[in-house]
Amino acid sequence: MKKLIRVMKAVADPGRVNILKMLAAKEMCVCEIQAVLGLAQPTISKHLKILEDAGLVESRKDKVWVNYRLAAGSESEYAGVMLKNIKNWLNHSPETVNLLQRAAQAKRENICKLKL
Repeated sequence: MKKLIRVMKAVADPGRVNILKMLAAKEMCVCEIQAVLGLAQPTISKHLKILEDAGLVESRKDKVWVNYRLAAGSESEYAGVMLKNIKNWLNHSPETVNLLQRAAQAKRENICKLKL
């Protein structure tokens, strides 16, 4: 039951649902997610940690960035079902369409202005 509760609590927050919708479209770093949602970096990191603990998100290091993407859903059957469905939910909502358009335009090279 703990795994079910963890997944349900993770998706109970609109900010985390927005993060899942964006990550369903593309891999993103914290600075890209922050730029799209307009939230502070610690808030984004906290959301990502909760999503990761629920088995919904995973990360990988890429040079100076940590990229986040949807997890495979193999950690728990509840995470797997949620991930399968989240990709199809809210796709026609004007808020989600706008969010995904902003996410598609978010480029870490422009946001972070880091020299590699």
